[in-house]
Amino acid sequence: MHTTIYYFTGTGNSLSVARKIRDILSDTDLVPICPLMQSEEEIISPEGRVGIICPVYDAGVPVIVRNFLKRLNTGNTAYVFGIVTLGGTGGSALKMMDVTLLEKNPTGLNAGFLIRMPNNFPPVSTPPSGEKIMSILSSADVEINRITEIIRECKNQKIGMYPISSLMQTVLYGGFVRGVHKADEKFSVSDTCTSCGICVSVCPTENISLEDGKPVYHHQCELCCACLNFCPVQAIDLNLMRGTKGRGRYHYPEVTVRDMIGQKNL
Repeated sequence: MHTTIYYFTGTGNSLSVARKIRDILSDTDLVPICPLMQSEEEIISPEGRVGIICPVYDAGVPVIVRNFLKRLNTGNTAYVFGIVTLGGTGGSALKMMDVTLLEKNPTGLNAGFLIRMPNNFPPVSTPPSGEKIMSILSSADVEINRITEIIRECKNQKIGMYPISSLMQTVLYGGFVRGVHKADEKFSVSDTCTSCGICVSVCPTENISLEDGKPVYHHQCELCCACLNFCPVQAIDLNLMRGTKGRGRYHYPEVTVRDMIGQKNL
């Protein structure tokens, strides 16, 4: 059975999961969500299996993913699964994915899964490094293999109950949605910026341009932090919560700038 995986990624964790599932299943297409959102047309998913893979933001799914789900018609699809990657708490994002699909479709997710990956949001927690990253990724690979066999057999998997995450979503997510596009006002750029343009290249929503050699943000931010984490000289800081100065950076080791650029094109 053919599989189509729709994905959104900020620092490569979700893309890496999508790739590994594709490689195990074979006969699988990876489709980035970002270019699909450049029009307002209904998105009709193909027959066979369909997956949605994305990170967790404030105990929910990224706003661009939620908007995608609102337009996704899965009526012809045999099996729909969702996977969220997270570095902290956020199982309630799967429930959000399920409920949002049900707004338009007679059925939601047949199965939903969590995959724990290295944290990539320094304002909350310093990202891991070295052996700690490798340990987390090794455990993730074991879970990916387990999940992929469930997907291969099209088994139903009930979405779990996540009371703490659900409470966090209730408290945080509404404010996140209202403020996310202008959250880029909290980014600052230091004099160490080399005008390399990587931040422009990796931004999935084309929210950044270079003006006089420095990144300028245009208030269509998803707070994915690709710009923050891919900057080779850590010239970009995010001045939220604990801030990011001296707190390290992380992106998936095998996801490159070219891979991130690829997310913007079908």
